[in-house]
Amino acid sequence: MRAYAQVADSKGKKQPSPYAHTLKLPKTAFPLRADAVNREKQFRERCTDQLYPWQLKNNPGAQFVLHDGPPYANGDLHIGHFMNKVLKDIVNRYQVMQGRRVLYFPGWDLHGLPIEHKALEALKGRDRDSLDPMEIRTLARKFGLKAVDKQKKGFREWGIMGDWEDPYLTLHPEYEANQLEIFKSMLAKGYIYRQNKPVYWSPSSRTALAEAELEYKDDHVSTSAYVKFPLNQESAQRLGVSGGVSALIWTTTPWTLPANSAIYVHPELDYALVRVSGGGEPASTMLVGKDRLEKIASLLPPESNVEVVREFKGADLDGLVYNSVLRGKECKIMLADYVSADSGTGLVHSAPGHGKEDYEAGLANGLEVYSPVDDHGRFTSDAGSGLEGLEVLGDGASKVIEMLGEQNVLLHSDKFVHSYPYDWRTKQPIIQRATPQWFANIKNLKQAAWDSVKDVQIVPEAGRRRLEAFVTGRSEWCISRQRVWGVPIPALYNARTGEPLMTVESIDHIISVFRANGGSNSWWTLPVEEFLLPEYRSSGETYVRGSDTMDVWFDSGSSWKLLEKRAEPREGPYADVYLEGSDQHRGWFQSSLLTSTAVRGVSPYKTLVTHGFTLDEQGRKMSKSIGNTLAPSFVISGGKDKKKDPAYGVDLLRLLIGSTDYTQDVSFGPTVFSSFSDTIRKIRNTTRFMLGNLDGFTKDMEVPYEQLQPIDRYVLHELHHFKQRARKAFDKHEFFRAMQALNNFTNSTLSAFYFDVCKDRLYADAVADLSRRSVQTVLYKILVNYTTTLAPVTCHLAEEIWEFSEPVRGSNGGEFSVFQQKWDQTDAAWDDAVLAEEWAGLKKVRSLANRAIEAARQDKVIGSSLEAELDIYVALDSRLGRLLAQYADSLRQTSITSQVRVHDASQLPAGPAEFVETDEIAFGGEATKVTAVCQRSSLHKCPRCWNLHSTEPEALCRRCDEVVGKL
Repeated sequence: MRAYAQVADSKGKKQPSPYAHTLKLPKTAFPLRADAVNREKQFRERCTDQLYPWQLKNNPGAQFVLHDGPPYANGDLHIGHFMNKVLKDIVNRYQVMQGRRVLYFPGWDLHGLPIEHKALEALKGRDRDSLDPMEIRTLARKFGLKAVDKQKKGFREWGIMGDWEDPYLTLHPEYEANQLEIFKSMLAKGYIYRQNKPVYWSPSSRTALAEAELEYKDDHVSTSAYVKFPLNQESAQRLGVSGGVSALIWTTTPWTLPANSAIYVHPELDYALVRVSGGGEPASTMLVGKDRLEKIASLLPPESNVEVVREFKGADLDGLVYNSVLRGKECKIMLADYVSADSGTGLVHSAPGHGKEDYEAGLANGLEVYSPVDDHGRFTSDAGSGLEGLEVLGDGASKVIEMLGEQNVLLHSDKFVHSYPYDWRTKQPIIQRATPQWFANIKNLKQAAWDSVKDVQIVPEAGRRRLEAFVTGRSEWCISRQRVWGVPIPALYNARTGEPLMTVESIDHIISVFRANGGSNSWWTLPVEEFLLPEYRSSGETYVRGSDTMDVWFDSGSSWKLLEKRAEPREGPYADVYLEGSDQHRGWFQSSLLTSTAVRGVSPYKTLVTHGFTLDEQGRKMSKSIGNTLAPSFVISGGKDKKKDPAYGVDLLRLLIGSTDYTQDVSFGPTVFSSFSDTIRKIRNTTRFMLGNLDGFTKDMEVPYEQLQPIDRYVLHELHHFKQRARKAFDKHEFFRAMQALNNFTNSTLSAFYFDVCKDRLYADAVADLSRRSVQTVLYKILVNYTTTLAPVTCHLAEEIWEFSEPVRGSNGGEFSVFQQKWDQTDAAWDDAVLAEEWAGLKKVRSLANRAIEAARQDKVIGSSLEAELDIYVALDSRLGRLLAQYADSLRQTSITSQVRVHDASQLPAGPAEFVETDEIAFGGEATKVTAVCQRSSLHKCPRCWNLHSTEPEALCRRCDEVVGKL
């Protein structure tokens, strides 16, 4: 730009041009360097704290509700938090600029094991069992609230707009009351029940878990065992054998054998009675599945002989009695269709207290639900003195194998690696164990729940299959937990019978006590009589309060009920959008869907958006155990060595999130940050060019659309189409496509085309000239729409641009933020298909002409393209010919040459020319031959504008002479 203000003296040195003061060069205080860490803070309050209440009060459109999924308040913020909150903020800010009133109040989940565990860590090893429940609750509450304050501060520093003064916390008394109201409604509809049945049990957490709280570890090592259960004499005789016979079973959980209650066979499978001899072992007779003989034979000692004595159908074995060796009890062989011959022995050991399938089969056959395992995952005294106190997943399992060997019933055992469920919080293996628990009956609810999702928009659509699998693939939800930090299951138990007292009326009474006494703490502090209805206080029975609390997924899954009071009334789903990580298909998305469908009969959300996980630059999932986690504050504020670890500011990370396909996993790291730093610099440079060239321009200087030059109207056409592509992307929650559209518009339309083409008019035309104001009019409209497109993603940068554009746009006294603007300020009238087609043709000719110009430059005949003049030869009676004849001056501007002349193809000189390019160019449905001839202009360079338009050396061209004369 500064070159326009310089000339070269006789020695080639640059000297100030005598006409420099007559040029209108760009002028703006908008800095090229961001200094984001300092400058972003200047704009944060107005686009967050000021904006949120303003838009709720002043926007004319309908209310838009993005309901916040509550993060756990149990640790420092990480890059995953940043991605989640910024994606929500992009959605909300876009809706604000659509004129809607956005309701967004953040929330936190403060109950459950993660917070309790963190709080108890501060006790430095003190046993949890020695603590009073209120001690634990007080510690957990204090820890959680402290984490909320810390996380809230971080979220606000990221420019997240919302109601930070009134967030929701799952420990608020009103929230707990809402939760119990939902529980009560589900009880009234028959969805809540209590049963002694196997559940996923975490010995490390000492609580039941729901399936959503499990993660599977693929390298878990277990011991498998082939075990012989001796049949009694009568059963052996039924099989036609006079000696001893054993039923051979295979199990991957030998620790469940002390709870063995039955052996199941399939009624239609073939079974064989085999005699095993030789191999240095005493002869024995075993009952096995016929199809498993080859596998079983491979386990026997070398030289063993296997003889099939007799064959049976499974149905023939029904009712045979055997001795459950470790339990010391006679049990029966029974029939079950789930038995297969694909693995094991074809005979399945069953412990109804340690497996859901075993439980169902046992229930059908009247078997006892027996589980000699305690809360710590250790054998109880019922398992026998040799096992009591041993951990079933450790020494207990080893001891079982040892005892089987001592009783000569262990045929074979070995270790194997397989996938096994772990407690996702403690990262320790779980077991299945029967205990009395409270359940939500999903079997009767899941179809209605899934039907309610049919009209929900799910982004990405693949998430629909994932959610369906989690919802329809389960039949029950264990909602009770053996913790004290949570909302209590509102059950009182008869001290004599152990029967629970839980009715709609009793829960209503408990809710009223909670409301009157500051929430669920009263469950542990008030006398139990306070929670009894009058008729039970005088019944002569004694009641005790339950010690179970609700699953935290029931806590968070109840949050939609807040919208009944905080949002405007509406039919159907209360929330427009739920947006969380893809792991929430089995978590919050599912629990919210189930509770809402159970109570209201509808999904709680209209749109469900999920994002992936965060990765490092090597594609590894970020994990504390790997040590590759990233704190957003480190990227925003930089490290100690700013050269090594620069301070990039908030908007760089926001742009990264907004420019990436977040439905996939997203990578973060120094290379990625450096790339987006270049992108930010490009955006700033682009806006700086526009702001600089709008110096002195006011809205009353705008040129009507009809009076704009063709090239200016064409750029408005391109602006309109860019904006519509961006709108479509934002509407579909594909923000990265909107940023792609912005980058393409920046690079292809602005930087590589329009900015270069319009400089001559901007710098050298008179300030009041229609041609210059025509460019400025377009630059202003680009600036506005460019900034509003950026605004939902890079809110601070957009505010900064908006502030520097105030002299151009003027201030009406009520504007304080770019977010008070309409997001789309283009005009449908700019969409001109004819003009677009014409400019597509002109650009092709420009490309052809540029090849000729470049050839002349390479041959050093010209230096700048301004030293060139072009002769274009084309059939003037063709559509393209008529277009070029009409737009010759536009072609001169776009090729940045001093002159362009258009001739009929018949006038092309016959002789050779040095710099000639010829091509067939498609336009208007026909291909037309075009020849471009470049030569050095015979005119002289104007010392003011540098175009070769002057007839005399060092003389001003006619245009510049007129401009200078006016000055």
